[in-house]
Amino acid sequence: MHCLLRKSLIALLLLWVPLSNADELTIAVAANFTRAAKQLVAEFEQCSEHRVHLAFGSTGGHYAQIIHGAPFDAFFAADAKTPMRLEEEGKIQRGSRFTYARGLLVLWGPKAGVVDPEGKVLQRGDFAHLAMANPRLAPYGLAAQQTLEALGVAEKLQEKLVRGENISQAYQFVHSGAAELGFVALAQIIDPGKPEQISGSYWRVPADLYEPIEQQAVLLSDKKAAREFMDFVRGEKGKGIIRGYGYE
Repeated sequence: MHCLLRKSLIALLLLWVPLSNADELTIAVAANFTRAAKQLVAEFEQCSEHRVHLAFGSTGGHYAQIIHGAPFDAFFAADAKTPMRLEEEGKIQRGSRFTYARGLLVLWGPKAGVVDPEGKVLQRGDFAHLAMANPRLAPYGLAAQQTLEALGVAEKLQEKLVRGENISQAYQFVHSGAAELGFVALAQIIDPGKPEQISGSYWRVPADLYEPIEQQAVLLSDKKAAREFMDFVRGEKGKGIIRGYGYE
């Protein structure tokens, strides 16, 4: 059923039903998934009476909040290890863990010519600052660290590294000019409508240089609205939005 038609029918039904089934959700989301999550919520809310609030941050930071009782209804992590750990600790709704995306790492500079298509700029080291997320908190930061180690330049570039708490901060360091280049998620720089037209210069890091970034989500509450949102994400509409931001 078309979303607008469904909302119209809901509005009419509310004239006859004294109590609304609308609910509010708070969902923890890994920073790399910010743009895609916002679009998913916007599309979901067009087809639903529910409202969704998003809390962005590092996967490690969200984990700490969850085990200390943060009232999140769901969690979209940037790895599989953290949701699996929450499952083992009995913090999630049984059977709710699933992979919603596989992330891709890129080395990016907002200016043309800064990053060559083969990433040889890392070997040359002719830059002052290289941004990345904290590898202890953010899976994309760990992937960046693994890439530097695989290329044998981790020690050489140690003094040039600028670390953000999460991938959004790493992106901001580069976008603001505080660092000439940095490791970010492809989803942060891609235009869903024009996936081949990425501004600046970038190198798509070969997948064999870092462990796969398998991103999993879990339900933390038993709210019906939360399950409906997860079903939307896993449906064709949700998967199409996720693919549009460069996720596999």
